[in-house]
Amino acid sequence: MFTPFSVTGCSLELLRAGERGIVTFCKSQDERILNRLISIGVTPRTTITLEQNFPSFIFKIKNISLALDTESIQAIYVHIIDH
Repeated sequence: MFTPFSVTGCSLELLRAGERGIVTFCKSQDERILNRLISIGVTPRTTITLEQNFPSFIFKIKNISLALDTESIQAIYVHIIDH
């Protein structure tokens, strides 16, 4: 029959400019990407705001704006906290 499911979040890549979320987890096969994300403060329970998604991804974390490549952005999963 029907198996219940839950949504743990979506990739930061799917947010629209101006949307905020709380980082739920980071997932990548590339250890370098995960280490880079940790070094810039992208860790679970951190609030993150997507400021721009074209032509590059720019987000704000702890009042600092940063740009990352698409592969790194796709590794960040968030729970959207406002639209």
